[in-house]
Amino acid sequence: MPHLSIEFSEGIERKYDMQLVCEKLFTELAGSPVFEASDIKVRAKPVAYFRIGTDPQTFVHATLLLMEGRDEATRTTLNRTIIERLRELLPDVGSITVQDLEIERATYLKNLF
Repeated sequence: MPHLSIEFSEGIERKYDMQLVCEKLFTELAGSPVFEASDIKVRAKPVAYFRIGTDPQTFVHATLLLMEGRDEATRTTLNRTIIERLRELLPDVGSITVQDLEIERATYLKNLF
């Protein structure tokens, strides 16, 4: 844990290297004392069909899945770090948002080889 899933408006990947964005965010999270690097997963995918209420019609939305029990201050710090890094890496994207969601430890399953 954590999982950072990034949705972005299709076309952004033609201007920006989204693999690099994933790498930078991974490095940022790995530098946090909250996580072990081996537990971090970052992925990004384009969204082909969308409409947002602001212009330009481009967006990035990051969802940070965290194991339950993190305090609000920690979650806020992580979200701020993510949004600041996204704004630096994708300066002309119209809307950048971040949210965190808690995963219940009792029902989360993991299988590694």
